[in-house]
Amino acid sequence: MTTRRGWYPYNLDFDFSALEGLQRFSINNLGDPFIESNYGVHSREFEIGVLQWFARLWEIDQDEYWGYITNCGTEGNLHGILVGRENLPDGILYASHETHYSVFKAARMYRMDSLDTLETGEMDYDHLRSVLAANSARPAILNVNCGTTVKGAVDDLDRVLDILRETGYSEDRFYIHVDGALFGMMMPFIKKAPRVSFRKPIGSVSVSGHKFIGAPVPCGVVITRQKYVAALSNDVEYLNSRDATIMGSRNGHAPIYMWFTLTRKGYEGMRKDVERCLRNALVLKSMLEQAGVKVMLNELSSTVVFERPREEAFVRKWQLACEGEVAHVVVMPNVHMAILEEFVADLIASRTRHFLNAAMKVASDARAAHSDDSDEE
Repeated sequence: MTTRRGWYPYNLDFDFSALEGLQRFSINNLGDPFIESNYGVHSREFEIGVLQWFARLWEIDQDEYWGYITNCGTEGNLHGILVGRENLPDGILYASHETHYSVFKAARMYRMDSLDTLETGEMDYDHLRSVLAANSARPAILNVNCGTTVKGAVDDLDRVLDILRETGYSEDRFYIHVDGALFGMMMPFIKKAPRVSFRKPIGSVSVSGHKFIGAPVPCGVVITRQKYVAALSNDVEYLNSRDATIMGSRNGHAPIYMWFTLTRKGYEGMRKDVERCLRNALVLKSMLEQAGVKVMLNELSSTVVFERPREEAFVRKWQLACEGEVAHVVVMPNVHMAILEEFVADLIASRTRHFLNAAMKVASDARAAHSDDSDEE
């Protein structure tokens, strides 16, 4: 069952047996990770180490950023959008239809316009230009996807910035949150990929920790600019700390898991993982094409999208994520060639059964409709 869970975007290629002893402790990172609270059993040093790793990755100086390790990817999106809303309280929030559903959770708290998307899942830039121009009297808060959930599409950050300038938005009148989720951890290690960097006028970036990095518990990272977070921060007297996070208590084990992996693999190890995933995704795409399966693979993506299997038993067996007429598999570091071969062989067998049963049903229905005719007829 472990290999078949690999179709979800979780990296199961980890071994934290060296850290098992930590399970005896209740490790809680309360409040601001940069300010120690009254609770003594925490992992703030590891949390800050992880944040500094990401600050270097996303090119922001140590004294200019603030962030924390979240309990999941959704929390990172909620926090990034909340920072934008607190700094631009009259702003309109824009996101494409294929944005992760967590952003639409935020939409129930804030105002949101939904953008059209292209067939690939990328946002429709012409529609973005028109709605920004129509609402130019109000600031803009934008969610930019670095890999959509179903199709793995990457919104063009530089093009979004160009459109904002073309429609008259100065940098103090827009806020961009980049939802990195899975591909935010992959794109920095792809040479031809556009860069997500705080050297560009973005407000925040979030990624999931349990996806490409790999962890036994859901977790994530969100980083924003120090100048923006003051709008959220509050003193909490009984903690002897300040807090600008969404959740109060935060899992103190997660920073240690992430720190353990990032320091063990380093940038070079992460790059090799990314290259293997992209290579195997291309192999899977070619295998499916040769089998006559309609398939799509976006550039820079390891999410292979194909026509939804007709046998629900097959979908359940492989725990496939489906939406409408398509399904996808996300090729992660733990997905090896033997798994791809088993999956494709099983899919071909499932399709054969389905089409054979459909053909035989036609014959059966015809026989029943003409029961008085002879078999020869």
